[in-house]
Amino acid sequence: MDKQQQRQLAYAARNGQPDKDIVSAEICRRVISQPWYAEADTILWYLHCRSEVRTLPAVIAQLAGDKRIAVPYCTVDQHGDKCLGLWHLQALDELQPGMWNILEPPPERWREPAKQISPNQLDVVIVPGVAFDSEGGRLGNGAGYYDRLLRQVRPDTLLAGVCYQSQLLPAITMQSHDVYMDRVITERTFYFGNKLAR
Repeated sequence: MDKQQQRQLAYAARNGQPDKDIVSAEICRRVISQPWYAEADTILWYLHCRSEVRTLPAVIAQLAGDKRIAVPYCTVDQHGDKCLGLWHLQALDELQPGMWNILEPPPERWREPAKQISPNQLDVVIVPGVAFDSEGGRLGNGAGYYDRLLRQVRPDTLLAGVCYQSQLLPAITMQSHDVYMDRVITERTFYFGNKLAR
């Protein structure tokens, strides 16, 4: 099965997942309860769109704690290539709907020095995906935003993929530029990945 076939299979499973709010809350609870999360200072959470694991309630709750919370936004680098910028989120009203209707900071604020976070400051990255496997393999939407970001983080940054159990595939077709997760967390269990291609 090639990547596109895997995507179609996983999209159908993700879209058909019942009780998304309840299941997502359990996945996020599992993430937050991990020792490596408790030990982290700066954590990148994605803000969900479409049928992804719904992270917004967890992000709002984490803003009241002592963690430094970062969220991504879609931009371009100095070469004009697509990339993710990282924003230090302190209040939900800093965000507005952006690309694909995902909440992000307004473009006119992206360059504020106090709000910028660099990839090497991240201790934990919560990573979305279309599908994962039990070895930490990840299948994204195909644009490469996260693969590019994850190659810039520190070697000790923990990468945690989150998905519904229904999004797990036996084996993701991985290529040289793809990045493996250290953990894959579902509503039922979690898996230890590996750091190949990192």
